[in-house]
Amino acid sequence: MTPQSASPVPSAVSSAAASQISYDPRDGEHSVTRAFAGMNLSAANGDVLPTPPPPAKTARPTMANRISRMFSNTAKTGSKEPDTHRDFSDSSTDSVKPPSNGSGRQSKPTSRPSSRAPSRQTSTKEDSERKPKSNGGKDQKDPSAAAHRRFEALPDHAHCHHLKSARRQEKLTDLLRDMLGGGRKKDDHVDDQQLSLMSTWIDQFKNERDKLAADKKGGPNATASLVDKYGKCQEIVGRGAFGIVRISHKVDPKDSRVEQLYAVKEFRRRPQETTKKYQKRLTSEFCISSSLRHPNVIHTLDLLQDAKGDYCEVMEYCAGGDLYTLVLAAGKLEVAEADCFFKQLMRGVEYMHEMGVAHRDLKPENLLLTTHGALKITDFGNGECFRMAWEKEAHMTAGLCGSAPYIAPEEYIEREFDPRAVDLWATGVIYMAMRTGRHLWRVARKDEDEFYQRYLEGRKHEDGYAPIETLHRARCRNVIYSILDPNPSRRINASQVLKSEWVREIKLCKAGEEGF
Repeated sequence: MTPQSASPVPSAVSSAAASQISYDPRDGEHSVTRAFAGMNLSAANGDVLPTPPPPAKTARPTMANRISRMFSNTAKTGSKEPDTHRDFSDSSTDSVKPPSNGSGRQSKPTSRPSSRAPSRQTSTKEDSERKPKSNGGKDQKDPSAAAHRRFEALPDHAHCHHLKSARRQEKLTDLLRDMLGGGRKKDDHVDDQQLSLMSTWIDQFKNERDKLAADKKGGPNATASLVDKYGKCQEIVGRGAFGIVRISHKVDPKDSRVEQLYAVKEFRRRPQETTKKYQKRLTSEFCISSSLRHPNVIHTLDLLQDAKGDYCEVMEYCAGGDLYTLVLAAGKLEVAEADCFFKQLMRGVEYMHEMGVAHRDLKPENLLLTTHGALKITDFGNGECFRMAWEKEAHMTAGLCGSAPYIAPEEYIEREFDPRAVDLWATGVIYMAMRTGRHLWRVARKDEDEFYQRYLEGRKHEDGYAPIETLHRARCRNVIYSILDPNPSRRINASQVLKSEWVREIKLCKAGEEGF
């Protein structure tokens, strides 16, 4: 790891002048200017400038020492890391591209969105070199201005979110048009292509396009009870392998101008799936999701059958879309914005694990957002109950499931493993996707993925992994390294993450706290 120590003072500057070189945000200019001015004045008067002493050698920190300080009390050390909540450009990003729809994902329906997502800036020369070329002459909008529209900082380190998935969808549509039309440049970085958040989206889009058009043409076929209780199902806002999500519009009988929106997930029978297995699969998901009540977990309301005999799960509707499309449209999220979503995610995961439930498919596509910025975990199709209410010990689980970039390494090599540790691993990958706009690796298997191999080598030699090292705050890096520990027995749990010094300092928005 690179030691977090001050750089040595150049020999051309006196120690007296160097001691004055600093930056005070309350001043209108850099104090370094005044320091050099004083040094030049001394030289003009004939004073001899003393030669600075050689810099003291700093002990090289180890990964174990760094992580052990994760839960340290700041008050005891008397030092506090600088606040980086307003730092909007601390890591590189990949080019933004359209998403694939998960079975539980929702996005806000729109007629004609009006704005385009901004271009992005990087903070270092290396980041600039990795950044894809310009978008063919299109105007580049100021990312800080666009971020301000999406995320607003308030006094006392508070903040609020203003999410409109309609505008993000227009940006993704433009990107899709460019990519299908050959808009991507040949000299784009190979690593960026391999770790892009949409690496498999284009193929999925082409395969599903005809099916989606057929669904829109045919329309829903709901029973009278479904229509009476929750209104008529209309536009499709999400799609998975064996189900789609529509918006149901329930008109207020007292005022026809007011309507309540619900998300209705239609379960489809898999090929060669018997009626018994079909009913077991959907009732299992409904039983898990409907038993959970938390501001950061989706609220599941009902399970009904439509006229075709397919079951429909009714949930609260999140008009802010999902985290996946937000990251794609924004390129990467601001520090405080990503931190807020991460803490909400950890609150939801901690609650699920306390209830004896593991999700087993955590990814940005399964994290829904309200327009005010509340994050809600959804899609419990792979969920498992690892501990019943009367049991004290957790059961191990088996089997490979989820999306490759978020799957924990033990799922590939162990016959049985703790599903809670699997969920935690995914949260670490999700946080890095929010901060960098790209995956850390394609798959967490050292013999199959060069990026994951680099990560393991970085941990072994105490050098760390470059994408994680771009995170400015040491406490943040240490928590992420602890979450992404390849050894699941050493991996920290959700409660420990929430008790860490870094996460305790994260201030949630009011919507994230209350779930509205």
